[in-house]
Amino acid sequence: MPTIIKYFVIVLGSFLISAGTNFFLVPYKVLDGGVIGIALITNYLFDAHIGFIIILCSIPMFIAAWLLNRAIFYNSLTGMLISSFVIDLLSPFQLFFHQHVAFGAIPSASVGGFLIGTGLGLMLRFETSTGGTDLLAHFLSRYLPLNVGIIILLMDAVIIGIGGVLLSSETFILSIFTIVSGGLATGMCTQKKWGRKS
Repeated sequence: MPTIIKYFVIVLGSFLISAGTNFFLVPYKVLDGGVIGIALITNYLFDAHIGFIIILCSIPMFIAAWLLNRAIFYNSLTGMLISSFVIDLLSPFQLFFHQHVAFGAIPSASVGGFLIGTGLGLMLRFETSTGGTDLLAHFLSRYLPLNVGIIILLMDAVIIGIGGVLLSSETFILSIFTIVSGGLATGMCTQKKWGRKS
């Protein structure tokens, strides 16, 4: 039963991540942090499939996870593959959604970040994830005198900074809204106290 629940959460989280990415970030060329942010930059510049780029960018990190921590490898691989697949699965519906639901740039950036953060947070809550730069941060924290959260924040800042240079200053500003709302959503989902004693 726990395995069934975990897979349900992975699928649910993947659809939330995909909806946030395709329906709220892409129409306004907004970035998220991590590997999704790298994939979005590639998509905006070269029209590449976001999910496919996520898989490509994740390969070195998963090789490192396989060599250094098999538990993290197994807990993250399924989440990464399913979320990448669902992102590309919903991609053709971007235009249809945007034509019927238009919030504006800042609300869309915030809602998109919140959906992505909720999807990631639910996965983390059930001890799985999409891997990505979270894996890299986990390994770097062994060698750097920095908290994992700080390392992730720094990497996200670098990614949206590069995106701001390659795309536009508006992309950079909107992406800050995405990262902040996403971080809040992930934090709420991963709080230990959800009406039960730990």
